[in-house]
Amino acid sequence: MSNRVALITGSSRGIGFSIAERLVEDGWQVAITGRTAATLEESVAHLGTAAVGFAGKADDPVHQEAAVAGVVEAFGRLDLLVNNAGINPVYGPLMDVDIGAARKVFEVNVVSSLRWSQLAYHAWMETHGGCIVNVASVTGLTAARGLGVYGTSKAALIALTRQLGDELGPKVRVNAVAPAVIKTDFSRALYEGNEEAVVATYPLGRLGTPQDVAGAVSFLASEDAEWITGQTIVVDGGLTLGGKL
Repeated sequence: MSNRVALITGSSRGIGFSIAERLVEDGWQVAITGRTAATLEESVAHLGTAAVGFAGKADDPVHQEAAVAGVVEAFGRLDLLVNNAGINPVYGPLMDVDIGAARKVFEVNVVSSLRWSQLAYHAWMETHGGCIVNVASVTGLTAARGLGVYGTSKAALIALTRQLGDELGPKVRVNAVAPAVIKTDFSRALYEGNEEAVVATYPLGRLGTPQDVAGAVSFLASEDAEWITGQTIVVDGGLTLGGKL
């Protein structure tokens, strides 16, 4: 993978940062994005000379365009886009959800992923080929009480993965990963204070780590996955084997 270049959105910490770390280990150069400039600078420094950062909100069109253009300017290419940025500010039944909040979730989790994909495609991949990996969730595969808006947005992201996989072949492969609960600040409310009981629902006996997801993304971005597109790899410790969350 020497000299290949990846852009990972929402990657100054958590799953996105672990993906960036793994890709650097694999020999990639990476560009990471995040909302907070100071945190982003620390993350870039940790990744070393193979990394650059672009601060901004994932759903800001100006930030999106500047980041994609900046990657191509900095490295001369863009082989992989990882749509990792996502939000989940609402919890509870859909009938009680604020529509404005629901709209924001879809804007960041789905519409922005499409726009990042469009920009990466037209900037480099349309001519030279490449790969897109979307970070979805097991909540997009089945009903998840209390996480209806988030899960529905991730179901849409999985559908977007299939659609783009069909439309962008053969030059561009598009796949997704669907994690269960990963031990990050983002999902802390789902296990904190109750971790033992949550872990008991996982056949593999533990919660996921950001590195678990990073490994799956690394595979999908590699030549080992060159005949895979439009697919979603479930990374869930066996949680969904029972069919319900």
